[in-house]
Amino acid sequence: MEEVLALAREARLIVKELDDEVLVYDLETDKAHCLNQTAARVWKNCDGNTNVSQLRELIDEETGLVVPEEVVWLALDQLEKFRLLERVPPRPPSMAGMKRRQLIKTLGIAVIAMPVIVSIVSPTPVAAVSKQPPGGCCNGPGNCQSGICGPATAPCPGGVCA
Repeated sequence: MEEVLALAREARLIVKELDDEVLVYDLETDKAHCLNQTAARVWKNCDGNTNVSQLRELIDEETGLVVPEEVVWLALDQLEKFRLLERVPPRPPSMAGMKRRQLIKTLGIAVIAMPVIVSIVSPTPVAAVSKQPPGGCCNGPGNCQSGICGPATAPCPGGVCA
């Protein structure tokens, strides 16, 4: 039986690499994902030819740290959850159901080595231009459903929708 190797998704993604993280915008789901260095290293090396042990070795080489293989599995799990992988190897039984907190407790891993992905949903175009309900902050009558932008208040320096 042929080994299934992780393959990063490339289609319909906008990727921006920064100094210590990678930002990925998914055009299919309108979600933005921020991958820390560990998660980004795993994702960038998921080329369909590299197995989990080799991914761990690459991270060791790039960071100068000795990272347990479980960290790679946790990153793969998160990348799969956010649909950033096209192909995912089957998880070993020892990792079934293991959460990040359990992994830290079990392995005593420094938090800096833990893969982290933060995700947010972008508003749809309709939501982005929708008008504020009564009580919402406004900058003029055109911002309010009622068409009335009342006097400014402490949290709303421009005004409040009536």
